[in-house]
Formats: sequence, C-alpha cells, structure tokens
Amino acid sequence: MTSDMTARMLRLLSLLQTRREWSGADLAERLDVTVRTVRRDIDRLRELGYPVDSARGHAGGYRLTSGSDLPPLLLDDEEAVAITVALRTAAGGLTGIEETALRALAKLEQVLPGRLRGQVTALQAALAGITWEDRGPRVDPALLAALAVACRDHEIITFDYTGRQGTVTRRRAEPCHLVDSGGLWYLLAHDTDKDDWRLFRLDRTTDPTPTGRRVPPRPVPGDDPAAFVASRLSAAPTRHRAVATVHAPADHVRAHTRGLATRLTPIDAHTCRLDASDDHLPRIAQTLAALDTDYTLDAAPDVLAHLTSTAQRTLRAMN
Repeated sequence: MTSDMTARMLRLLSLLQTRREWSGADLAERLDVTVRTVRRDIDRLRELGYPVDSARGHAGGYRLTSGSDLPPLLLDDEEAVAITVALRTAAGGLTGIEETALRALAKLEQVLPGRLRGQVTALQAALAGITWEDRGPRVDPALLAALAVACRDHEIITFDYTGRQGTVTRRRAEPCHLVDSGGLWYLLAHDTDKDDWRLFRLDRTTDPTPTGRRVPPRPVPGDDPAAFVASRLSAAPTRHRAVATVHAPADHVRAHTRGLATRLTPIDAHTCRLDASDDHLPRIAQTLAALDTDYTLDAAPDVLAHLTSTAQRTLRAMN
C-alpha cells in the first residue's frame, strides 16, 4: 500500500514538472484516482518541501512554483542524458567550473541507470569542441566525476600517478578537494603512505579505484583548499623558469593573471615581480602576453627561445 502511494506521488510530481498547470480532474484521470486523493497527495508533496500552488474553483488547478529551497527534481531519460553530457563537457573542457558542478555530476552519475550510460558515452564521444587557446593538457571528465564522488564520500582510493620524470607509481590517498588552477586540475589529497598532504595533477592520474574504506573528513590546513593549493603550487619546482619585473602596480598584474596571486611580489607602488614559471611553455607566453604592459624578463634559455620563435612567426605573418 505504501509503495503504491509512493509510486503515485512520484508520478504526480513528474506530471507537475511537465506542464505549467494541471486541473485536479486531469491529474485524477492520469493517476486513476479520485480528485480527493489528488488533494491529499498534493498536501503530502507540500510537506516534503515542494511548492505547489492551487487555484480555487471547481477545477482545482495545481502548478509547481519557485520556493525558498530547491526540492529534488525528477528527470526523464533524455533530460538525464543531456545534463550528464553537459556537465561532463564543461568539466573536461571549460575553465572556471566550480566544485559544486562536479558534485552535481557525481550525484547524477551515481544514480544514472545502466541503460543510459551507453548513450552518455556515445554522445560524449560524438561531440566535437573547439579550443581557441592552448591551455595545456585536458582532463578526462569521467576521471573528474570518479574523483568528485571519492571527495564527497571521503573514501580512500588508489590510482596510478606519473611523476615529473615519467615514472608511474601506485598511490593510496584520502581525496579532499578538486581545484582548477590556470586550466590545470589538481586533486588535493592526504597521502596515506607518506602521511602528508599532496597535490596530484589529474592529467597524470589514471585508474582511480575505490577501496570501500571511508574515513572522517580531514580538515585542510588553513581551512581554505584553494589557498592551500596556490601556496603549494607557488613553492613547487617548475620545468621552465620565467620571472618578470613588471612596470605596473601589483593590482593591475593581479587582475590580468588569474590564479598567480601567490607568485606576485610588489616592489613599489608602480612595479612588481611576477614568477611566471611553468611546466608548459605556451602558458608562459600567454601569461606574459596578458600583462598588457611593459616588463623585463629573467628566464631560462628554453623559455627565451620559445618566446623568440613565437615573436618571429608573428612578425613574418605581418609582412
């Protein structure tokens, strides 16, 4: 009996989401119940937090409205596939996506029926995107989704990680947060073998495997994951060194170099120093081009060679 009522209420909620307004008689006919039963089910939905307005009169019209809180939504198959693909595409290709979007993707993929997973994978593979600038390695959206679930559930995972020298090792860690910095995604996690916090670049991470062991949430030093990751990145060694003395105030440079605030040092009111070092030569060129002001550069030979060749190609194209 209870299961019948639950199924009927879910069906009622689905109907309310598909049309702006329903009459009580129409709903009763669709659900094969009396109008009185519809009224009782509407009251139950309101008790659960769904904002259902009703119009007076014999017809007794009903409609879902906006409320103070977002109640659970029901999606049909096509809607679920569309939202999953959209979230995967955003997570894997766009910059600036918030961690909340990854949590939404994790929730949706966790309950996505098996019959729809093949559709999502096929549609994702068929989509083509245009990258207007080289922002470095792209991340597999499925990897982002799997790690988002592990972060949400505080579940220890194991994964293969490729180090800077190309050596692959199997790691075991407590995942905490996913952070996007300048187009590169990082997993902030507590390495269980080293008993310390570590940053793992997602483009070097493969084969994440849940262990089934969940642990209490571990507080991040300073209670600010993004700031903690930024401080670690600013102190981490990079493959290509490039330090610019910029002839502009630090605030000007900060506004033009997203994610590099911890590498910016004011010298005086009109000058500052920016450490634009990176593992990716094109990204150094993009950072310097974004300064929109004059600067002097102290950089490694490979950086200077890359910048010189880029400038020469540009000049040749103008002739």
